[in-house]
Amino acid sequence: MATKINLEENKYYHIYNRGNNNQDIFFNSENYYYFLRLYAKYIDPFAETYAWCLMKNHFHLLIYVKPFEQINLADLSYTTTHNPKKIGITYQFSHLFNAYTQSINKVFNRSGSLFEKSFERKIVKSEKYFKNLIYYIHNNPVHHKFVENIAIYPWSSYGSVISNKPTKLKREKIIDLFKNEVDFINYHSLNHNISDIQDLVIEHYK
Repeated sequence: MATKINLEENKYYHIYNRGNNNQDIFFNSENYYYFLRLYAKYIDPFAETYAWCLMKNHFHLLIYVKPFEQINLADLSYTTTHNPKKIGITYQFSHLFNAYTQSINKVFNRSGSLFEKSFERKIVKSEKYFKNLIYYIHNNPVHHKFVENIAIYPWSSYGSVISNKPTKLKREKIIDLFKNEVDFINYHSLNHNISDIQDLVIEHYK
């Protein structure tokens, strides 16, 4: 098994994970909302988020890991432990998955792991990769044939980018990357050559 890279400060990453044995991890609307609330609790203090998409049995994130000195440790709280032995972005994801799994197991009277043991991560090294990754993440529901139009899928950051509602998503930086909102929408409406982002495609994540 390949060793997972460490998440380092001041770097951008594509983060993704799926249900153990490809099982579903979201079963109803409240599950999606709860996952996002836990994400805000555990990940927002440690990272900026540029794109996300939650599917029935997997999720994708595009994040920037903040410098550790920007994190106010006094504001942190945990669901499954009072005093974590180690603090860092990788451990925060573990806390997120553990808290979510405990809730799902309790609600649905199940036991055992919900997610695959170790989440996947890829470092984002170029602006082209970054831009294509935003498209790929938002296009995931279309790619997997959940919807025909990106705009109508409720569990992704696409709607937050084109909305005026308050958001912790780095909306202005995303829009600037695509020049303006119109170009952002137009870029997402095109059928991009999948070979250009082949290394982003995870075919077994259905």
